[in-house]
Amino acid sequence: MPAVAEAKLTVREVAQRLFQLAPGTRADLGGQDLRGLDLSGLDFRRARLAGSDLFGADLVRADLSGTDLHGARLDRAVIIGTDFSGADLSDATLLLPSAVSSLSYDASEAPRFRNANLARAVIVAHLSGADMRGADLTAAVFNYADMRGTLMTTLRTELFGCDLTDAILRHTDLTGIVLRFAKLRHADLTGAMLVNVDLSKADLTGADLRDADLTGVDFDGAILTGVKGLESARGLALAHNLDKAVR
Repeated sequence: MPAVAEAKLTVREVAQRLFQLAPGTRADLGGQDLRGLDLSGLDFRRARLAGSDLFGADLVRADLSGTDLHGARLDRAVIIGTDFSGADLSDATLLLPSAVSSLSYDASEAPRFRNANLARAVIVAHLSGADMRGADLTAAVFNYADMRGTLMTTLRTELFGCDLTDAILRHTDLTGIVLRFAKLRHADLTGAMLVNVDLSKADLTGADLRDADLTGVDFDGAILTGVKGLESARGLALAHNLDKAVR
């Protein structure tokens, strides 16, 4: 990630850069130190935030749609109801962000990543119900090696009920995550690492599983209608409850 600016911006300065723009321009907040700032509800108007440090920032209900967050650090950020639709989050990190306000599930709080670019992003998070339709997650990592052997290894990435319809997950490392009740209709999972993934009750209608590693996958109640490449996928013999899937 590019080095962040030495002088930390204030919330007031961020707001001024966002709303005092010449017509047709976009705010340049790239490489800025935005750690811990309360940026909730702000409309970033497709701003450039590439390489910026947003560790612990409050982004509740912020509009980050279409923004450039390439290589940004969003670890521990609060992303309740945040809109990342169409944003470039390639090579970004989202380690342990807060996406819920309580233990009670509220679909309206789920962040939105529809058509976002999350290629090579590193994600360890509970993002249940998130809208990831059409998102590009090529080579993204949901099982961060640098966190193994720490207390945080008990925190398992959960995409419970996420909508990943038409998402691109080629060669994505999904090892050990929870995808129960997720929608993966027509998702491209070619070459994906799905070792020990919980796909129970997930809808994989028309998904492409060619060359995916299915070792230890739980298919209990999963919908596999029209799935491509299932029989040629790796580790199928070591998957669980394939007989209980809908085919």
